[in-house]
Amino acid sequence: MKYLVLVSHGGFAEGLKSSLAMFAEDKMDQVIAVGLRNGSSVDEFALEVRSALESLTLEDSVVVLADIVGGSPLTTILGILDEKGLLLTATVLGGMNLPMAVTSVVMKDALEGDAFVAAVLPEASAALQEFKVATTTDNDEDDDI
Repeated sequence: MKYLVLVSHGGFAEGLKSSLAMFAEDKMDQVIAVGLRNGSSVDEFALEVRSALESLTLEDSVVVLADIVGGSPLTTILGILDEKGLLLTATVLGGMNLPMAVTSVVMKDALEGDAFVAAVLPEASAALQEFKVATTTDNDEDDDI
């Protein structure tokens, strides 16, 4: 099976998983979320990650979404995936957001490697935009918003 693993600082990963369930509830058994809690050590986090990934076997594969590339949650899970022999087949992306997670969980079984990344990253970056409220001037006679 292919799993989507969310890792973050704080409760972001768990919160994202909760939001993701609104879009892909039928796939939540394939989503694992672990966050490095404030006040916890990296060693304590590693124990939590090992426990969360305990049932994964060499037949499984993972897509990892992390909040920050190079952060402790990501570097910790990469080490544990390496220990389990799953790192070389893992797809790892940073800067996770909800559109990225939705696309990942929906496309993880349909696409592999570069094709998967090419589908996910544009969705993530397209979500980053400023929302501007349209304003009217005194000269505008149209009251539509």
